Amino acid sequence: MGLSSSRTVVSAYFSRLARGTALACIFSTSVFIALPSVAHSQGLDSSAEFGSQYQTNPDAKMLLQADNLIMDRDAKTVTAAGNVQIEYDGNRLVAREVVYNQATKRMVAKGNVEIVEKDGNRIYSDEMDVTDDFRDGFVNGLRVETVDDTRFAAESAERSLGEITTFNNGVYTACRACATDPNKPVLWQVKAKKIIWNGTKKTVRFEGGRFEMFGKSLFALPAFEIADPSTKRKSGFLFPSFMYKDELGFGVRSGYFWNLAPNYDITTYGTALSKQGFLSETEWRHRLENGTYNIRAAAIYQAKPGEFGSTTVDTQERTRAMIATKGDFKINPRWSFGWDVIAQTDKNFSRTYKISGYSAETQTSNIYLRGISGRNHLDINLYRFNVQEDLRNSDSRAVDKKQPWVLPSVDYLYTVPGSVYGGELTITSNLQGIYRESSDSSRFSGSNAVDLLRGMKGTSARLTTEAEWKRTFISEQGLVITPLLALRGDAIGIDTNDTFGTAGEVRSQAFRGMATAGLEVRWPILFSTTSMTQVLEPTAQIFVRNDEPYAGRLPNEDAQSFVFDATSLFARDKFSGYDRVEGGTRANLGLRYSGNMNNGWSIHGLGGQSFQLGGLNSFAESDFVGAGADSGLEGKRSDYVAMLGLSNNTGLAFAARGRFDKDNFDIRRGEVEASHTGKLVQASVKYAYITKQPDYGYAEDRQEVSLSGSTRFKENWRVFGSGTYDLVSETLVKAQSGLAYDDECFTYSMAYIQTRSPGQDKISHSVGFNISFRTLGDIGSSF
Repeated sequence: MGLSSSRTVVSAYFSRLARGTALACIFSTSVFIALPSVAHSQGLDSSAEFGSQYQTNPDAKMLLQADNLIMDRDAKTVTAAGNVQIEYDGNRLVAREVVYNQATKRMVAKGNVEIVEKDGNRIYSDEMDVTDDFRDGFVNGLRVETVDDTRFAAESAERSLGEITTFNNGVYTACRACATDPNKPVLWQVKAKKIIWNGTKKTVRFEGGRFEMFGKSLFALPAFEIADPSTKRKSGFLFPSFMYKDELGFGVRSGYFWNLAPNYDITTYGTALSKQGFLSETEWRHRLENGTYNIRAAAIYQAKPGEFGSTTVDTQERTRAMIATKGDFKINPRWSFGWDVIAQTDKNFSRTYKISGYSAETQTSNIYLRGISGRNHLDINLYRFNVQEDLRNSDSRAVDKKQPWVLPSVDYLYTVPGSVYGGELTITSNLQGIYRESSDSSRFSGSNAVDLLRGMKGTSARLTTEAEWKRTFISEQGLVITPLLALRGDAIGIDTNDTFGTAGEVRSQAFRGMATAGLEVRWPILFSTTSMTQVLEPTAQIFVRNDEPYAGRLPNEDAQSFVFDATSLFARDKFSGYDRVEGGTRANLGLRYSGNMNNGWSIHGLGGQSFQLGGLNSFAESDFVGAGADSGLEGKRSDYVAMLGLSNNTGLAFAARGRFDKDNFDIRRGEVEASHTGKLVQASVKYAYITKQPDYGYAEDRQEVSLSGSTRFKENWRVFGSGTYDLVSETLVKAQSGLAYDDECFTYSMAYIQTRSPGQDKISHSVGFNISFRTLGDIGSSF
């Protein structure tokens, strides 16, 4: 029986017959051709199942389009011939002919068979012959292109027992074919006589394989197995990495990932070091319904501690270890708590051995509780600062032993909803408690002997509360007027018997009250021409306050890093923390500028000066750490501050910032930098200069130049380098150079790094490299 039709819609009989057959199964189980990837540790997944196969919609409608539909009741076959296109549940099959045999329950698709899955994967075949339950089948000339730009091909494929698929003479790659010469070998590929996919075990096994680059066979792969990519997490060995460091020697690092459950796992690493022995690491990760936490531990028995400097802490111990944990949990949508703490046998272990996440010079242990609601928030923290340094505690230059415990630090911000007398009212509070076992003190000799007490032995506590109201008015002439009122109170208590040279006695308790009335006036003026738009904005501020009570006679823990520049010119309180507060009557004057030109260039700038009009100048009252000394604000008239920036749409940018002497315009502090970001070249240069500040502990000028750059050549290759040079000590502090290649399927980089402390001869060398085959894995160095 024959039936000829153009774009014929399949009958209810054929639709009912096909929906339960291989036509639907092609789509629902075609995950078997997904590309392999190396076993690796993924992020924890909160879902209950991993690697589940794609499921079709049982209520989906099927549409068949063909030039001819032939139903042979005697042979029990249904044939769709000529430009066959079958669409089902977002998937599409295209072939020259599709035949379904009801007797054998097999379906055969022939002639340029193409399957487009709903997720974008494309499957190509010369001929496909499968059973209607897709338990067994055979495919000729298979080729696959996935949405993540990976490719798989095989001469043929067989499926048996409903779970094992064998690809014969298969090829796998994540590289694209050359656009101008498709026959040119891809950069890399894996060829194997057999590739066996096990749908139950979720593994892909290569047998009789070899790895090729640029069409040349590099090495044989007799047999290896990796995880099915549909499985997000699977136990297995991790790719090794390599490293070198002068004191540690050459090292090889390998690991194993245990997927114990969908929401927790363990990863272990072992590193064999030619000089120091075997470093072991273990990490446990656990995801719960409301958060995650992890525990990391590492240990080593040093074989040759003498490789480190004889005066360093690294050479003191043979057995060295650390344990650390991080956690973050949601109590509810507004509240969260967590921690990040570390304990180690000595203060420099994690930095010396580059333990992941804990190798920074300063490691802050922190326990916190946070609440956020709109513009209001509460932040409670407990801190312990660990300075990872190689200096022994007996060395006077060692700073780790001088670090405090912060128990606690509490910040609270509340913005009153709605307007208050037409303005905004904000209440800010800070509570800080500090305990230190030993004083953090030092002595410098400049024009006069200078004693600095950065932190005193004992305990101290401070509670600060401030209310600020401000409102903005805009006049008909365009003036922007903002009045401001603020009240602040500080309650301070100190328990110490510390006395330190010329620093003087410390008050045991104090109450500090501050009242501020302020006014800011801005007048934005717009200038526009056919080639440029410019805005000039003269700005003036005045703040009337009482003098700072007990100026310089109270501990200063959080306001030590004080810098006066253009960014702080219009700050109401220019100190960086709560322990110091600006007092007296002060005016700030300046001019802002911005311009945008039609040729793509833009300019912005700011400059001005500050004036102490009355009362006690807080910056002239030096405290125990010298905050405010040589700052440029200690006189009635401050130094000039300015900044200027230029950039264009081609990636060029220039910036300059500086502080200039109020009398002769000599540079007191300055930075100049230029950068270019383009497709072929990326480069930057920066110069920084700070004049000597003898009253602040710096008897000499400080000058430094930093350079970095990267240049592409041959499309995918690039060379890069960077360096930092201390002009005062004439020391190349850090230098790095390297070569890299990167494209869509392969990356390679290798770098040489040398570091040296200013004024010292000892140089530390390290070499790092990384090779990455996309979807297969990485081999590289972590040092």
